[in-house]
Parts: sequence; structure tokens; C-alpha cells
Amino acid sequence: MTDTPAKTAKAIVAAAPGGPEVLQLQEVDIPAPGPGQLLVKVAAAGVNVIETYERSGIYKTAFPYTPGSEAAGTVAALGEGVTGIAEGARVAFCEGSRTYAEYALVPAEAALPVPEGVSFEVAGAIPLQGMTAHYLVNSTLAAGPGHTVLTHAGAGGVGLILTQLLKARGARVVTTVSSDEKEALARAAGADEVLRYEGFPEKVRALTGGTGVVVVYDGVGRDTFDGSLSCLRRRGMMVLFGGASGQVPPFDLQRLNAGGSLFVTRPKLADHLLTAEERQWRPRELFDAGLAGSLDIRIGATYPLAEAARAHEDLQARRTTGKLVLVP
Repeated sequence: MTDTPAKTAKAIVAAAPGGPEVLQLQEVDIPAPGPGQLLVKVAAAGVNVIETYERSGIYKTAFPYTPGSEAAGTVAALGEGVTGIAEGARVAFCEGSRTYAEYALVPAEAALPVPEGVSFEVAGAIPLQGMTAHYLVNSTLAAGPGHTVLTHAGAGGVGLILTQLLKARGARVVTTVSSDEKEALARAAGADEVLRYEGFPEKVRALTGGTGVVVVYDGVGRDTFDGSLSCLRRRGMMVLFGGASGQVPPFDLQRLNAGGSLFVTRPKLADHLLTAEERQWRPRELFDAGLAGSLDIRIGATYPLAEAARAHEDLQARRTTGKLVLVP
């Protein structure tokens, strides 16, 4: 095992649940990697909606709390038993802990090699949202030529990647956004039709000649769920992969019968990273597409680590597009 120098570094810490203002920059001990772990010097940390739920206490979280599971950087130290990776290696991950920091820990098996030519900011933006989009279009429902699909939040981090992956498969993409600026981004990503949220079910039906779409990929949740169900064609699939507007309350399963033998699924990324092959396949395809120029990862904004609270404020106010990244 490589000894980690006994020193401190900066990290964001919340002493108790609350609003964005509880996120404070503090000096903390650098963690030592345990067996099977890597210590990574963080170059970029991804900001995600789940961290706002944890920070506010919506999701059960132990405090004091340092947010984050996603980052990219260089390996600073190896835990006992780690092989096949060296100090100084470039890695990214979304299965780490306390990544709003200058140093973070991650299981070695969850570290994704970052190819040369991919910046740390892009690498830090790909794991969670990129691999989410990847499993949605490859493993949940593989839409392709002849399929019309609906996605929500088309200018968000997942939405922009999802549209590009769907278009590469030959699908017709209809998406929703909340502003003209976001519409321009969604169209630049390849969306065929861009709608506002108000009245979107009727507009989707009109665009499909009354038939409906084969699948809805919905990460918004409570505010769009009912409308999304009504957009599906017979035997269509509702893919609920997030709840940016809140969690969907229980509903009557008979609605699936009445809607035309519909399917509903609630997947999550962890269940699509069960093997070493999956962990390598998904990011490799994304990194390769980025290097080839066929996939654009939009960094909506970067913030100094000390301004994590502002990143949360912007995210919750839906003032952002693409991916938000913290830079220590």
C-alpha cells in the first residue's frame, strides 16, 4: 500500500441539512485509501440533482456531509490490493464519495480510464449523465429507425446527450424545453421537434398523427408523468429515470391497461454497471464518440469549488443547461 501523506486539503462540508448556503468550504484531512480503493486528486467534480436532495434532507443523509459521487482527476495513491492501475493515471468515476473536494476516494473497480485528448472537465461530466443516457438507449429501450420518441428537459445534461445518441440510432426525437435559449441548444443537438411543456401531450399526439410515441424518457418526474403516459402509443414504454420536479406519487396500474397495454419502468444507473464489461463498455463508447466528434458534451458552467452553493442555487432554479462542474 502507498502511504498517503498526513496533510489536509479543501472540501465542501454541510454541518446540517438546509439550503445551498449550508455548503461551506473547509479544511479537512485527506482520506487514506482503504483496501481496493484509489485516492484521486480531483480536477473536476460533476454537480447533480441528487446532491441537492441529499443536502436538503429530502434523501436520508448523514451529517456533516460532503456532496458528490462523480469526478475526474489523477490517481494520487493506491489502497491495499489494487493492481492494474498506477499513480498518476487519468480516471473518471460516478461511484465515488465526497467528490466536492480536492481529494476523493473511489473503488478501483469503478475507475474509468480517461483517454488522452479528453479534458478533465469533459471527463468529469460524462460518467453519471453520459452513462445514464447510454443505458437508456442501449439497455432500457433501444429506439431506432421508424421510432418517434419523447424526451424531457432536452437542454439538460442527460437530455443533450440522449438526443445525440438517439439520433445516431436513427430515431425521430421530440423533446421539451422551457425557453428559446434551451430550444436552440436542443435543436443543435439534433432534436427534430422542440416543444414547451404547456400542452405537450396534445402537441405530441398531433406530431404523431394521433398514434403516440414508442417511448418517453422522463427524468423530470412529478410534473410531466401524467402527460408523458398520455403520449404513449399502444404497448409504448414509460421510462421514468429521475424526479427533477419531485417524485411521482403512487398511481393506479389500471391506467396502463386503459392506455393501451402500456409499460412503465424505473431504472437506475447502478443496475446497469453490474459487471466490469459494462463499466468499461459504456464510458468507452462515450469517450470514443467524443474524440471522433460525433458526440458533444456541453459544459453549461464551471464553478470554483468554493462556489458550490451557487452551483446548487443555479441548478435548482433551472437556470442551467448541460453539465455543471466544480473545479478545485
